[in-house]
Parts: sequence; structure tokens; C-alpha cells
Amino acid sequence: MPKKTVAFESILGELIAGYIEEKRAVGYKYIKASSLLKQFDTLATREHLGEKKLPKELILLWTEKKPNETDSNRNGRISIVRGFAKYMVRLGYEAYIFPAAAITIDRYSYVPYIFSEEELRSIFTVCDNYPVSNASPNRHLILALLFRMLYGCGLRISEAVNLKLNDVDLKQGTLFIRDTKFGKERIVPMAETLTKRCRLYAGIIHNFESCNAFFFPSPYASKSSKIPE
Repeated sequence: MPKKTVAFESILGELIAGYIEEKRAVGYKYIKASSLLKQFDTLATREHLGEKKLPKELILLWTEKKPNETDSNRNGRISIVRGFAKYMVRLGYEAYIFPAAAITIDRYSYVPYIFSEEELRSIFTVCDNYPVSNASPNRHLILALLFRMLYGCGLRISEAVNLKLNDVDLKQGTLFIRDTKFGKERIVPMAETLTKRCRLYAGIIHNFESCNAFFFPSPYASKSSKIPE
């Protein structure tokens, strides 16, 4: 997927673009980070920065916590600009690097929810009995398999809905996951029962269809994007 080009307007624009190019050259997607750096570029323009440097005052202004902002989001903004500051220093420019000790991240605050077997049975029962929709005639078939694939293979929802027909090996019973969150690829094995469900599903949904079609299509031939509530 081509990266969206972002135009930078401040005196730091050329340096910001170079930093993003360097990150992408070593494998980072740097999409959200580019958006944050665009915001930083706008701040530099608004503050009338006239030299190619990162003064402490500008960095402290950027790192101020916004109203209702989570610590995680603020730390993300700080981390992006710390990286850019280090890049500028490497190139010989004057740049204030926000101290790492000031960033606090609680990596263990998230508590995962573990479904009971009864809850899982209830979820699959609802999926298996989802009503047929004229607007989306295959939705009841998609949901029944999609939820089992998420559960059985540990996929992110984006990984599942981005699967193409040729990513699902119906003979070997494997899924080829590409373009993941961290830009890597992997092969995920499926249980035989799930593989059989995929074969039955593909025979109904994808008979004689292009191998480049989405495995879980929407009514408009693109990928499914939402799970109905």
C-alpha cells in the first residue's frame, strides 16, 4: 500500500521529511508518526521558528499534556519528537532532547478478559444463527467463520479482514498473514475443524473467483470492515 505523502511547511520541513524517509527505509510504516510530525511542523510554523534547530521552549510546548489526553498518547507524542531530535543531533543541528526519565509508561495496566467456555459457546451460537440480510447476503456465513478464525488463530481483526483468497491455504490448513502491525509476515496453522469450515465457506462464497479477492468480502467486493453489534 503506497504511503500517503505529507507536506511540511515549517523551516524544519525538509529535515522532518528526511527523518520519515529514513524510518521507512529500515522497515517502519511510520503512518501515525508522520501525522504527529505534521502536527509538530504546524506548531513550529505557528511559533515562527526561524532557524533549523529544536529549542527547549518549543519542545516543552509540544510535550505539555493536552486536556483529557491519556498518558499513553502524550508519551507517544514525546517519543516521536525525541527520535526526531536525536536525528537532528546526528546531522549536526542543535536540538533539545526531552529526557527519557520524564516518560512514564505503565506497560502492565491492561488486564485481558478471558472468556469462559459457556461465553464462547454463546458467541458462536449467535454467529451461527445470525439472520440473513438482503443488504449483505453473505454476512451470516462470514460472521460464523470470522469469529472462529479470530478465536482459533489469535488474529487481530485487521489481519483477518485483510486476508485474500490466496492467503488461505485450504490444502495445508494455513493462513499467510501479511502487512501486519509491525510490518512482518507470518504463517498461522489452523485446526483441521477450522480448515474444513474454510473449505465449505470458500466453496459457497468464492466459487470460480479471483485469487486476489478478499476472503471475507463486503457486499461491494471489498473487504469486510465492521462487525455488527
